[in-house]
Amino acid sequence: MDRIFAALANEGRRALLDDLYSRNGQTLGELCAVLDMTRQAVSKHLAILEDAELVITSREGREKFHYLNSIPIQAISERWIRKFEKRRLTALSALKTILEEGKE
Repeated sequence: MDRIFAALANEGRRALLDDLYSRNGQTLGELCAVLDMTRQAVSKHLAILEDAELVITSREGREKFHYLNSIPIQAISERWIRKFEKRRLTALSALKTILEEGKE
């Protein structure tokens, strides 16, 4: 998970992931055209995202297409977000019950 958090820590890499979320399966050239980054910067960021398994690629002839892989983000959500969310939702449910009992 450290590689995932490190990859997500950079604003440019998050922008790449957002762009792939909007339109999955883009080439390096397509990604460069949308983002305000050099080809070298996009390539470097994509390599880090691939290493973290947040981006997967496939080749079709000479073209390399990049796809968002949301499975690692889902794993983070389940491990780090949902466990904290459960406590908050339980507290809100208890508060709702108390407030509704006070109306009667």
